[in-house]
Amino acid sequence: MKAIVIHAAKDLRLEEQTAETPGPGQVKIRMAAGGICGSDLHYYQHGGFGAIRLREPMVLGHEVAGHVEALGDGVEGLAVGDLVAVSPSRPCGDCRFCNEGMHNQCLNMRFYGSAMPFPHIQGAFRETLIADAAQCANANGLTAGEAAMAEPLSVCLHAVRQAGNLVGKSVLVTGCGPIGILAVLCARRAGADLIAATDLGAFPLEMAQKAGADQVLNTAAEPDALTRFESDKGTFDVQFECSGAAPALAAGIAAMRPGGTIVQLGLGGDMTVPMQALTAKELSMTGSFRFHEEFFTAVSLMRKGLIDVKPFITQTFKLSEFEEAFETAGDRSKAIKAQIQFA
Repeated sequence: MKAIVIHAAKDLRLEEQTAETPGPGQVKIRMAAGGICGSDLHYYQHGGFGAIRLREPMVLGHEVAGHVEALGDGVEGLAVGDLVAVSPSRPCGDCRFCNEGMHNQCLNMRFYGSAMPFPHIQGAFRETLIADAAQCANANGLTAGEAAMAEPLSVCLHAVRQAGNLVGKSVLVTGCGPIGILAVLCARRAGADLIAATDLGAFPLEMAQKAGADQVLNTAAEPDALTRFESDKGTFDVQFECSGAAPALAAGIAAMRPGGTIVQLGLGGDMTVPMQALTAKELSMTGSFRFHEEFFTAVSLMRKGLIDVKPFITQTFKLSEFEEAFETAGDRSKAIKAQIQFA
């Protein structure tokens, strides 16, 4: 079976690997669709991000879905042919944080396509994948592309959980890549009233408007676009900071009302925080990192038609077109979520 393997920045290869058979409690999945994530792009473009660097070849990919091809012993609730979304979150279940219910902070996390540990955790961009049955959410009724969106949608559901009650709240989303777009969808589903979104590009903002943002602001064309929200100590109750850019965080803080909450999702490296403004407004700032139990909720919401991700799958490529897929995924003027079709 073929797999997409990163060796170094811009050195991405389609390689033949040995297919495996499922053991007890496992399933073999014939991969159907995989979405290219920001972390995949960092490995492709730069060979890593921050202090995390590639030290050996690694299969990329963690936003995936496919059809069950074989069942290991003891697997119940799944059948051959089922479409499943596969959660890349594989906590150990026995460390300090797993025992405290903080599975996304697992000390021994095996998250697909991650160079954080060494040896690296191999990813899921491969024609067949052996996964634990417990990772697999039944996605029958969805397209494979929709099912593969469960992972980034889970990230945003976790962020909404971090933000607390959003009913009737005013929300600012800074950065309208895939996570920002899905944050708009999740915030609206959670009851947010006013949602404003900022970005540096026209196309992401067009997509944010399609996702339901009430106002979209191009901060490249209008750097002071958020100043209209600063009067009377600010407007927004919650900021979802999805860009990882310090200017976006600072502009958001200036537009926040006292007592509000900032949820930082963007991972752009260390950022300078305007602490005086944060302190004077008594703002709360919290991080949001990955997810765990939200994955099955994400699939359920999509299956019920409560969240529609289809408009934001902007490109689909054949497996043989993997290099074009990665180049396109990095072009924010035309791509929100580029996916690879494996079958």
